[in-house]
Amino acid sequence: MRKKFSYGACLLVACLVLVSVWWPPILWSFVVVGPLILLGVLDMIQTKQAIRRNFPLFGRLRYLFESIRPEIQQYFVESDTTGRPFSRMFRSVIYQRSKRVLDTTPFGTQLDVYDNNYEWLSHSIGALDYFKINEHPRVTVGGPECEKPYSSSVFNISAMSYGSLSKNAVMALNEGAKIGGFYHNTGEGGLTDYHLEGGGDVVWQIGTGYFGCRHPDGNFNPEAFAQKAVHPQVKMIEIKLSQGAKPGHGGILPAVKVTAEVARIRLVQVGKEVDSPPYHRAFSTPLGLLDFVKQLRTLSEGKPVGFKLCIGHRSEFVAICKAMVQTGIYPDFITVDGGEGGTGAAPLEFSNSVGMPLRDALAFVYDCLTGFGLKRHIKIIASGKIATGFDLVKNFALGADICNSARGMMMALGCIQALECHANTCPTGVATQDPALVKGLVVTEKKVRVANFHHETVKSAGELMGAAGIKHPDQIHRVYIHRRVSPNKIETYLDSYPYIPSSSLLQPPYPKSFELLMKISRPDSFEPDFSDIDFVEYAWAKKPMTG
Repeated sequence: MRKKFSYGACLLVACLVLVSVWWPPILWSFVVVGPLILLGVLDMIQTKQAIRRNFPLFGRLRYLFESIRPEIQQYFVESDTTGRPFSRMFRSVIYQRSKRVLDTTPFGTQLDVYDNNYEWLSHSIGALDYFKINEHPRVTVGGPECEKPYSSSVFNISAMSYGSLSKNAVMALNEGAKIGGFYHNTGEGGLTDYHLEGGGDVVWQIGTGYFGCRHPDGNFNPEAFAQKAVHPQVKMIEIKLSQGAKPGHGGILPAVKVTAEVARIRLVQVGKEVDSPPYHRAFSTPLGLLDFVKQLRTLSEGKPVGFKLCIGHRSEFVAICKAMVQTGIYPDFITVDGGEGGTGAAPLEFSNSVGMPLRDALAFVYDCLTGFGLKRHIKIIASGKIATGFDLVKNFALGADICNSARGMMMALGCIQALECHANTCPTGVATQDPALVKGLVVTEKKVRVANFHHETVKSAGELMGAAGIKHPDQIHRVYIHRRVSPNKIETYLDSYPYIPSSSLLQPPYPKSFELLMKISRPDSFEPDFSDIDFVEYAWAKKPMTG
């Protein structure tokens, strides 16, 4: 049998040689056909993918089409208004403003103004030329204990770490901030040379890993913090409690990513996995948080210190406010991150289903601070999917003094929303550490675009406020913004989020919406105290009377 097979194989080869001599294209066809046959055989014998095993070679088309689906969807399927997280309409206006090219639209709005959740601003017959009255608006951040208040732009760069972003992206953002006179938040990855090279104002964010100011065991290092915090470019300090894209979720920096440079910046060991826990080790109670705020303010020689959080259990924020009233220690600012915020990588469930959205969170934080009589000491910074002048105005109406943007600034750098931030394959060199891709982002070009985007967005917000007859962002209120909630019902933000009276949370009777929160919160613990709560009685008390 073996001899017959050998004779047959030899005969077949001989025939192929003879045919190829008479007609050479037959032999050359095997250059194409041969690899395809080999791939088909490999598909039949592999066991991991049923489609390839059942449909050799042709089954591979499924995986090819799946790999290019996002690009097909983005460029050929989605409309100007349906893309996510940012539609083409909003991506386009960011690109246009960053390049300072024509950003007006022809033929009217593409939005359905009778659709639920359509929003608009009330304009005034007595409209103003805003910029004849004001320069670009600024806000002074610094409470009674702050010795070095900071004059902030109303629009700034939100927290994004070096490591998530490339060094070129960080340098372009910081140099753009220098040109435009706004600040650049470092993110929790630490204060780096790239944040300082451009000379722009910096907000140094301190996360749970205490990167750049930690001991080898991961605990906070006051000496290391003080050494960097007094740098003249560091204008404010932000303690990160949680972020909107993955609140309550820590992280691990794999050992392979801990290069010598990363280790030097973050004060960790080269080649060793680094844990960033979901909680802070420097404090565990609201009172402890405020002591930490006071400690950082002292170590930074009086610079503004605040904290950033995505609202989860509302009772926890009420507990922090109670601690402020008890101690007289106030953060200089609070950054409110919405659950719709972005990040380089997050579990799907955290991105989709954890954390209060910005609009609800912002109104709640403002009302809490007002109810406890604290708002006069503290500035509120809004962060979460902010890209246009109308976004700024809406957040001002809900109580924000300042707004931060991350993804909008990334798009000003050239981000095309390829959704590859987590894969180190960002094609524009923004969210990658691949040197071959990073070199495509030219700092001298992109820094100007960042500054342009900031300038034009603030200008747009000013023009909107002028149209409403408003002279400064602190004069806009919730009644100015309207929202369609059903085909025949319109509410203002004031209807959806009614204000509570100033100082109404300092003594009972409390506003009805805060009664339970005031009962279960206490300044010495983040954990709500349900011991005296009868939930059956509470549920019936809230149930509307019928019949």
